[in-house]
Amino acid sequence: MALPYSYELRKKVLEAIESDGMKKSQVSQLFKSSRNTIDLWLKRKAETGDYQAKPNQPRGSGQKITDWDKFRE
Repeated sequence: MALPYSYELRKKVLEAIESDGMKKSQVSQLFKSSRNTIDLWLKRKAETGDYQAKPNQPRGSGQKITDWDKFRE
């Protein structure tokens, strides 16, 4: 799994858009990130007030079967 972008990079990208008035396409070329990624950061900031990366879920943590004996039957 790929590592998330650093918090500092996210901060610089969003500051360039919000404070400096740059367009998303210019910022995406400057920082070499996709416009979709920038849109997701802006959406997360609007919803939660911050643009921190979501914590990673370890593999295999989403098992839905709790009663293995009943499942085997």
